[in-house]
Amino acid sequence: MAEERKAFLLRIDPKLWAELEAWAADELRSVNGQVEFILRQAVQKRRQSAAAEPDDE
Repeated sequence: MAEERKAFLLRIDPKLWAELEAWAADELRSVNGQVEFILRQAVQKRRQSAAAEPDDE
């Protein structure tokens, strides 16, 4: 069974697009794949930071 994907529109500055396009090409990914990779890394980092914070109770 194929994984469900959520599609959405992203308006992005053309200069940033060009940077993402070059970065994706360097890593043999599509721009969409590169953006998803970056977002996954950011979410993982955020989760790790939240888990490392002590409780204030």
